[in-house]
Amino acid sequence: MTTNLDPSWKEIINKSLSSLDRDYFDFLQNNKNYFPDKNNFLNAFKTLPLDKTKYILFGQDPYPRYESASGYAFIDNKVKTLFASEGGFSKEVNKATSLRNMMKMFLLCEGKLKDNFSKDAIKKIETKDYINSIEELKQNFEKNGVLLLNTALIFTKKEDTKYHAKMWKPFINTLLSQIKEKEIKLILFGNISKEIQKLSNAKYFTSILMPHPYNISFIMDKNVLEVFCSMKLLQA
Repeated sequence: MTTNLDPSWKEIINKSLSSLDRDYFDFLQNNKNYFPDKNNFLNAFKTLPLDKTKYILFGQDPYPRYESASGYAFIDNKVKTLFASEGGFSKEVNKATSLRNMMKMFLLCEGKLKDNFSKDAIKKIETKDYINSIEELKQNFEKNGVLLLNTALIFTKKEDTKYHAKMWKPFINTLLSQIKEKEIKLILFGNISKEIQKLSNAKYFTSILMPHPYNISFIMDKNVLEVFCSMKLLQA
């Protein structure tokens, strides 16, 4: 389960996993009906070292599709390109509401959109100088020190989201207890992630609350723009 973690996280993650409910830990070890699978739900800790981490972004839970769930919050494995060759977003982005709203926010930050977020407005934007793959987007998040985690690290079915988020709380609280001396801020997307504020070790961190990107209000939210606009996440 902890294979290929960055060395800076390995001891921290092992201790955090040991705080999980024993039956739930056994479920993670032995059940094959969840995703990302046990080899991938900790992916965020494989590619961004602790000393490079400035933010931990907590989404809600993985995409509810096996082929999309990557082990990184909002990085949809089914998305091959971000922009279509004929202009506008790719079909995959247009089908993924949260990612689509995030992309609109990025273009707002770039000054390419103002208050018209329609397909026609987006099609008029020249995007040749921007990144065009989901992998590049992940890399740009990580270049800015954003660790892409979810509040619930696995998905079984939509009705289980709150249950999984609850079961991962000991893991998250133990994780936070071990990095509380670091200058790391918590980005909390949506109501389920906001529950992290109530954990005993969350008090050591600055928490930045944001709407979930599924909501249209995310695009122009003050906290969203204040954090992400300076990151230039579409820049190649």
